[in-house]
Amino acid sequence: MSAEANSDQATGQIYLRDAYEQSVVATVEAVRDDAVALDRTVFYATGGGQPHDTGTLADQNGNTWQVHDVRKEGDLIWHWVDGEPPPAGTAVTGTIDWERRLQLMRTHTALHILCGVIWNEWGVLVTGGNMEPLSARMDFEFGPLPEGFAVRVTELVNAEIAADRPIEVSFLDRGAALADPELIRTKVNLIPESVTNIRVVDIVGLDRQADGGTHVASTAAVGRFEITKTESKGKGNKRVRMVLHDA
Repeated sequence: MSAEANSDQATGQIYLRDAYEQSVVATVEAVRDDAVALDRTVFYATGGGQPHDTGTLADQNGNTWQVHDVRKEGDLIWHWVDGEPPPAGTAVTGTIDWERRLQLMRTHTALHILCGVIWNEWGVLVTGGNMEPLSARMDFEFGPLPEGFAVRVTELVNAEIAADRPIEVSFLDRGAALADPELIRTKVNLIPESVTNIRVVDIVGLDRQADGGTHVASTAAVGRFEITKTESKGKGNKRVRMVLHDA
């Protein structure tokens, strides 16, 4: 999970401050092949283990484009669309598939809860991870897993969900953020050198990490957590697979 939050990015990333915003009126800044870059967007671009959003762009003439991929390249966020894209200068309303986004928000928050629980219980770092709506995997720097690991973690994570902890977003200067070892829970620091303003996601009282993804407003919105499988991925690397259920 990486953090990307420069204030001078060419494409304004609305979700960095408000993950619940579902649509925005924006202007097409650039066009290439079947993709457009907007001056601002509610669409999350693939990164930090979180998949991109999908949804639609619509202009004032009633034309609609399906957005099927979103990626950040340099200072621009590109939205790949079906059909010939709208020309530069076009005003469009971008609207995300809210059900998919909310499922990804729940999943991402669940992974942070998982990280916090494992760190607090065993002091173990994350080595990698990936997510889809309501399912995910996360790798940890474990040797042999502790006895009863899956049952214990499941109990702890669901207890934190039930605690209804608020989730807050703030921004820190890169130097201050990197000086705080609590903010980087990954084995390798994934924050690009170019990012000078670090976004921090705080599950109040449990876990505080540098992160660029989208999250729900409180742990109670996550749903019920279940570990489906644990796997060994080599010495000192164990994988936890999880799913979420509606509460």
